Amino acid sequence: MIETVTGLADLRARVDAWKRTGLRVGLVPTMGNLHAGHHSLVELARGRVDRVVASVFVNPTQFGPHEDFARYPRTPEADAAGLDAAGADLLWLPSVETMYPYGPEATVQVRVPVVTGMLEGAHRPGHFDGVATVVARLFNQVQPDLAVFGRKDYQQLAVIRYLVRDLAFPVELVAAPILREADGLAMSSRNQYLSASERPVAAGIQRCLQAMRESMRAGVPRDQVEADAAKRLADEGFEVDYAVVRRPDLTEPGAGEGGPRVALVAAKLGRTRLIDNLEFEP
Repeated sequence: MIETVTGLADLRARVDAWKRTGLRVGLVPTMGNLHAGHHSLVELARGRVDRVVASVFVNPTQFGPHEDFARYPRTPEADAAGLDAAGADLLWLPSVETMYPYGPEATVQVRVPVVTGMLEGAHRPGHFDGVATVVARLFNQVQPDLAVFGRKDYQQLAVIRYLVRDLAFPVELVAAPILREADGLAMSSRNQYLSASERPVAAGIQRCLQAMRESMRAGVPRDQVEADAAKRLADEGFEVDYAVVRRPDLTEPGAGEGGPRVALVAAKLGRTRLIDNLEFEP
């Protein structure tokens, strides 16, 4: 049966007791309102460590002034039940006051350069400062041996990799595959905001990513691939923030350059903003 703790002293006591007996501890950070995609992260961690801590914290510092922090769904009881079934041992459920003793506005911030100013960072200024800040705090609080993050938030994963290497956190990062619905739509807590008519249209993002991959493999110039993708999504009713092809480190590849690629899309459908990506070899 999963145990829920809300105090930092209790959290550290549980983790310290495990570590004194030589157990490896994994962390799965979440913002709650969990679905099967989140549960798969716990299951992945469960296969690699002895004990799994899952955190649920809706982090105010990564939401912009016009984003949906207030309406982000909080479902702690359902989250605890799902995490228990997935194999988590401990639910870390801190308050905002516990996470930010001086308040979110007066907190010490962690800012990651290079990989934060583009794509999501350009469309959501300050978002990755909030992500890096809360992840650094979670690493300090839990002190895990391993942490699992999903590949759907591809740029977030790049930011955390940078953070871990630059600040020398002794944490092994594991990137989990994207879990999808039957029609290819990436699982996300935001999918519940889609209307009945929007829901089938949303799966067009995955089809667009596949088309981008095939065009790149066919030798179509990258600029044309990106333009075609943006037009395709707009024609289907999306408001496109970006549809791009990048190296895995998110830099722009040179013409004729080989190596792995990732296609990334962010687009709004009605009021719902969706992101997805697809890694591939050219």
